Amino acid sequence: MFKRFNAQWTPTQIILDAEGVERHRIEGFLPVEDFLAQVELGLGKLQFQHHHYAEAEERLRPVCESFPKAGAAPEACYWSGVSAYKKTNDPRHLGSAAQLLKERYPESEWARKASVWLQ
Repeated sequence: MFKRFNAQWTPTQIILDAEGVERHRIEGFLPVEDFLAQVELGLGKLQFQHHHYAEAEERLRPVCESFPKAGAAPEACYWSGVSAYKKTNDPRHLGSAAQLLKERYPESEWARKASVWLQ
């Protein structure tokens, strides 16, 4: 399995979809809060990648709200906003996500990526 998934370090947790395609990877030990946030981020990304935007948002939004200090939180906030937009086609979700990222995580790459959504 290490060779198949090119795992370089232990522990490595990989979230796969039903077809066995890797959708998210968690490498190394993490504190409990960070680990839980990473798992939820991975499950949200899996839903997003299969175009299940409502389910993706349901997984990702709580990471922003329940684990705001976790390393995965800025990415989850970004993808939560994108999921809400894809679900509704309402661009206000992108602006809200960008504003949240600007306020909470101004130095993150996710805030920079979302900055184009601010008006």
